[in-house]
Amino acid sequence: METEQQTAVHDRVAALVAPLVADLGLELFEIQFRREGHGWILRLIIDSQAGVTVDNCARVSREAGNLLEIEDVIGHAYHLEVSSPGLDRPLRNEQDFQRFSGRLAKIKTCRPLDGRQVFVGRLGPLQDGVLTLACEQGEVRIPMVEIAGARLEIEF
Repeated sequence: METEQQTAVHDRVAALVAPLVADLGLELFEIQFRREGHGWILRLIIDSQAGVTVDNCARVSREAGNLLEIEDVIGHAYHLEVSSPGLDRPLRNEQDFQRFSGRLAKIKTCRPLDGRQVFVGRLGPLQDGVLTLACEQGEVRIPMVEIAGARLEIEF
């Protein structure tokens, strides 16, 4: 559970860093600020239609780090990490499902549909709030409101 301090830091970081990241042609996908084994971590997860490179991460780290230091957003020591959502990235909204149409994904539903709650298949069209997923067992139609979680599967 996020504390009041974590929420305040998250909101301030988002307000400062999102425009900077957008100016670089990237998207600020997620911000995490939490205490881990070796201290406080501020993790910026960035994304792009073209993918995220190591150079993108290094540039965001450098520029966001300088901005956050100047603005003194976090009043104690922390580590800044910048990364991409990864190959098995979560799918969080309709735009994600449309963007990754044709890719292999794992979908978990809120309640069983046809006796199952976990489906693995190729993302198909999303129409009128219903996702089509091509599974080994055949095509499945899953209403977006029934999706509890979804992420891309890594393909080799």
